[in-house]
Amino acid sequence: MKKKLVFINRFFHPDHSATSQMLSDLAFGIAERDEFDVHVVASRLRYDDPAVRLPALEQAAGLTVHRVWTSRFGRHNLWGRLLDYLSFYLASTVALFRLADARTTIVAKTDPPLISVPAAAVAKLRSAGLVNWIQDLFPEVAGALGVGLAKGPVYCWLRRLRNFSLHAAEANIAIGELMKARLIGEGVPPDRIAVIHNWADGAAITPVRPECNSLRTEWGLDGKFVVGYSGNLGRGHEFTTILEAADALRDDPRVVFLMIGGGANFVALREAVAARQLGNFVFKDYQPREILAASLSAADVHLVSLRPELEGLIVPSKCYGIAAAGRPILFIGAEAGEVAGMVRRDGTGFRVAPDDFAGLAARILDMAGDPSAVAAMGRSARQVFDARYSLGAALDSWRAILARVGQAPNGKAVAASEAAAEAR
Repeated sequence: MKKKLVFINRFFHPDHSATSQMLSDLAFGIAERDEFDVHVVASRLRYDDPAVRLPALEQAAGLTVHRVWTSRFGRHNLWGRLLDYLSFYLASTVALFRLADARTTIVAKTDPPLISVPAAAVAKLRSAGLVNWIQDLFPEVAGALGVGLAKGPVYCWLRRLRNFSLHAAEANIAIGELMKARLIGEGVPPDRIAVIHNWADGAAITPVRPECNSLRTEWGLDGKFVVGYSGNLGRGHEFTTILEAADALRDDPRVVFLMIGGGANFVALREAVAARQLGNFVFKDYQPREILAASLSAADVHLVSLRPELEGLIVPSKCYGIAAAGRPILFIGAEAGEVAGMVRRDGTGFRVAPDDFAGLAARILDMAGDPSAVAAMGRSARQVFDARYSLGAALDSWRAILARVGQAPNGKAVAASEAAAEAR
């Protein structure tokens, strides 16, 4: 009898949010080999379209999706969001308890925050294995963003709960080396932590030459040096540096800023651009995943931004799609940050300090004037992607961990999988 594998996350295919796409790739990739009886516990909602109601139970490409009922107040009200989280915690915990047994491995993602805590409780009660897949560290993220509830005794209590779930797991998957260091700092044994970077689908996202990209023509970008941003522009991504750089370049007809996506700061940036009457911006909604190759390739270079206080807590997943599309990165963030280290080590872009809008504008002009160097960085980005950040490489790493959960002595699945890899 096959072992059961149960993923839990608030969003799943056909939703297009970042956590959903990562989970969908992994779950379908694992199910494809038919080594596990794969299940997903998710909500009936779509992040990008709150009006949609997905079916409660669905068979899809070799796995079973169990979608639980939740409230749907949405992201725009803090108390409504908390009620949405609470309803998912309760309903998904019941679903997990029904699904899990001693032959089950639960993989808990981090949407909503602290979902690993009820997952750890269920794993304990049902003698199941637990793997935490950490996309961001909560409550530290909330504290860094100044959320009122994440301070004082409440913060300490939430952190203890989170750490309980980290110590209860046989494996904790971090998405960057700085995040791994943070986990070790929380007392999690290093042999229960593995770094598996996020990824993109390199078969679906491939470089598209500007002259072959119909979106550039459709969006009026032909003949321009396009500085892109694709994905969520939320509270963790500052935009003032982008806005001021664009203002400094407002009279340069060569440069245009292409903003694709959404988020709280996406709206704020759009309003600021309108207030300043900047004509060098093009705004587009999230694009269907089927045309990501064209939409990501519409830019000559991509912006990635992360507030320095969030380093080690978050790694922007948009980096991997950008690399798959063969485009360099202009990173706005800490010099010692995860993305800054990547572009510096791999020669696939540049880092600019937050608020250094003059430096960003100068770097953009330098790149606009040297298209051959930009193209070379783009080729390097794709080569690095194929070597380190492909979906296939991530699936291999995940399979090695999952195969050993529940089998390694003292639950040290990470150490066992690494030892096996070295033996090969």
